[in-house]
Amino acid sequence: MLTRRGLIKVAAGTAGAACASQALDAEARGNRTMPEHALGLLFDGTLCIGCRACMTACKTVNGMPAEHNAVFPGSEDAYWDAPLDISGKTLNVIKAYRSGTAAHKDQVEDGFAFTKVSCLHCVDPSCVSACPVSAMTKDENTGIVRYNVDACIGCRYCVAACPFGVPRFTFDEAYPRINKCQLCQQRLPEGKYAACAEVCPTGATLFGEVVDLKAEVARRRALEPGTLTTFPRGKIGGTDSYQGKVAKYVDHVYGEKEIGGTQVMHLSGVPFELLDKPKLPDVPPARVAETLQHTIYNAFIAPLVFLVGLTGLAWRNRRTIEEDAPKTGGEA
Repeated sequence: MLTRRGLIKVAAGTAGAACASQALDAEARGNRTMPEHALGLLFDGTLCIGCRACMTACKTVNGMPAEHNAVFPGSEDAYWDAPLDISGKTLNVIKAYRSGTAAHKDQVEDGFAFTKVSCLHCVDPSCVSACPVSAMTKDENTGIVRYNVDACIGCRYCVAACPFGVPRFTFDEAYPRINKCQLCQQRLPEGKYAACAEVCPTGATLFGEVVDLKAEVARRRALEPGTLTTFPRGKIGGTDSYQGKVAKYVDHVYGEKEIGGTQVMHLSGVPFELLDKPKLPDVPPARVAETLQHTIYNAFIAPLVFLVGLTGLAWRNRRTIEEDAPKTGGEA
């Protein structure tokens, strides 16, 4: 007969075995890998002239409304579409760094520099990992991080999860939604590509397969600063080009390794921290979060097994008590 102590030992042993088994199963998962033909952008801040043509093209192609800001500080007039940051109405923004007299481009002291803010299309995107209804997905062929408004429930977990602060919520709409750059995916079937790259006059924003963009990055970094070279304009492999001199780049390609890598890379002549680019680890937050979640959820199995054992013990003891209880009533 199984005693109370024996049952507790069995339950505890089973729970321990379950814990050990689940701990092995909950090992940290590896990083996601980039699709072979992943598409992306290269933004070279040293080529950017701050014309913001990319912002206008982005809004035109994606049907985004204007964001009016006063031309002069304190002015009540707001005639210009001049967004200060990405938002639910603006998917792409050019920002500037300025120091002192701002007399020299791509120089830290008394200089200025431009940077681009938009979705980086992470290889292992936190927004996709955090979304409970798969409204955020990563295309298995292009690697583009896409958004499905029909699936979205408005939880904004993607907003909180993105380390770059990219997905934005349209709070001022009757039917709010998330907005973010989707690399003009709707234009790809037509043989077109990202509008921001298409209109850039200097090739500061360049479209193409990530493997080709990385090769272009390596080519530029290998050239001596001041060397006159041909920069592809629009997209890799296209017919348009721009003649210019190679700048002195900082020794870092932003987006190459950050949180497991992204499909949008940045080159700059000034340190990225001056351009408000967050310093991030190489390990994707999605990998860490999912490993932790799986460990916690799997660990629930052991207490559940133990609880089932205790429930069985309580049920057995109740039957024993009922069977041993003296009989009452009957004939006199």
